[in-house]
Amino acid sequence: MERCLKTRAVKTKAVKAKDDVSSDKPRVRDRILDTACELFYQHGIHAVGVDAIASEAGTNKMSLYRNFPSKDELVAEYLREQEREYWAFWDSTVAPYAGDPRRQLETLFETFFARSKPRSNEASTCQTGRGCALANAAIEISEDDETLGPIVQQYKAEIRRRLRRLSRELGARDPDVLGDALMLLFEGGQYTRLTFSGNTGPVSNIGKAVRSLLDAFTASGTKAR
Repeated sequence: MERCLKTRAVKTKAVKAKDDVSSDKPRVRDRILDTACELFYQHGIHAVGVDAIASEAGTNKMSLYRNFPSKDELVAEYLREQEREYWAFWDSTVAPYAGDPRRQLETLFETFFARSKPRSNEASTCQTGRGCALANAAIEISEDDETLGPIVQQYKAEIRRRLRRLSRELGARDPDVLGDALMLLFEGGQYTRLTFSGNTGPVSNIGKAVRSLLDAFTASGTKAR
């Protein structure tokens, strides 16, 4: 009986240890991913190695590779995380104005400008002070990269599709042209933010530019506010 109790106790400890490792894994994985997101966004995906990520995350390379079998897989998850964050931002921004595509477009760009202002505690989200994380990564990704390239391409294609759809819902003339013009403003606004200090660069007029475009492409030609 005593031997059975001891054996059971050993098994219980083993199961508990296994459960502790299992419960700890998501926490370690999240810490690694959060650290990678911050470092990749601030310094670029090529400039940051797995040693630096593991060190900053308070773990080691072995643990990193248990959660992410390769650096490319970690980069891919970083890009997907930024994409998820941005669609959550987009959907929450337009939701209060359902059925009003003009206001949805206006508020998207107004909020974009507010998010692009410099902040002392800037987070590594897709649309903050250093521009779009996926666009930045696209510069570093080779054209024949079949793992990372499609993530960025599909993300940008979805932005274009959404802007064109809102333009059609608006009843605009040449909605695809309007959607593409809005995307050019969207993309250009991010990068002028990086090259002009303070809030006096071209992006400060992005709201007026958007309203002027919407007026030009709609039958009513409502005067820009």
